[in-house]
Amino acid sequence: MSLVRLNIKGISYSQTQNGAYALILNEVDGDRKLPIVIGAFEAQSIAIALEKEIRPPRPLTHDLFKNFADRFDIVVKQVIIHKLVDGVFYSSLICERDKIEEIIDARTSDAIALALRFQAPIFTYKNILDKAGIYLKVNPKKEDDEEQDSILVDDLIVEEIEAASAEQEGYKNKSLEELNELLNEAVNNEDYEKAAKVRDEISKR
Repeated sequence: MSLVRLNIKGISYSQTQNGAYALILNEVDGDRKLPIVIGAFEAQSIAIALEKEIRPPRPLTHDLFKNFADRFDIVVKQVIIHKLVDGVFYSSLICERDKIEEIIDARTSDAIALALRFQAPIFTYKNILDKAGIYLKVNPKKEDDEEQDSILVDDLIVEEIEAASAEQEGYKNKSLEELNELLNEAVNNEDYEKAAKVRDEISKR
């Protein structure tokens, strides 16, 4: 079975499961998306790894794993999403130590959080992407009822961006000193989503 490389397109709050998020993986050499439902903690951990400039005051679980692995010369070479059963994705970490390769079972959300920290590529098998992959459906000629049937996770990401933009407007009225105080407060409270938004406004200044 051939492997297909994926990258991370974004994270969206899940409209169907309370407290869950949708992680969107994008086919590198194609247009298909692979949506995976993950928990809030894992979503936060992935978001922090994507936001290189935000450093939590204490290491999160995945940061601890990375520090532990570095100390003992263990490297995560790649992540493979290798199985899909009843809507649940199964993944493996391909690790290496002293030129000996080991395969470790992992939840997909944990595997991706670690892949980001090790800058390791993410793969899945073509048959999984054929089964669970989705396409962006953009066709203005379709009737409204048909369009509702084709609402995809990408639409949810747009909603999140619009909501974030509204919140961002509130930061424009604050001084640079107030923004820095907000940033420190958000990081100390481990509200990294808010910290990212405040940091973006500071960067614009």
